[in-house]
Amino acid sequence: MKEQVQHVIDQIRPILQGDGGDIQLIDVDEKTGIVTVALQGRCGGCPHAQMTLQAVVERKIKEVVPGVTAVQRA
Repeated sequence: MKEQVQHVIDQIRPILQGDGGDIQLIDVDEKTGIVTVALQGRCGGCPHAQMTLQAVVERKIKEVVPGVTAVQRA
């Protein structure tokens, strides 16, 4: 599961980097399906970071990786 999540994050990363930010995978809890990520650069302090996390990152990971229940910030 962790490799699948990392693959999706690698696809999302250029979008965030284009806005001066980045994303790093911190953990995948396979029992609960919770993915923990760190938003970095401009994304780390952006007032829209939570919206980006849910609308872009969480949605895409859930579409591709079965078993993921939520994505949260570290």
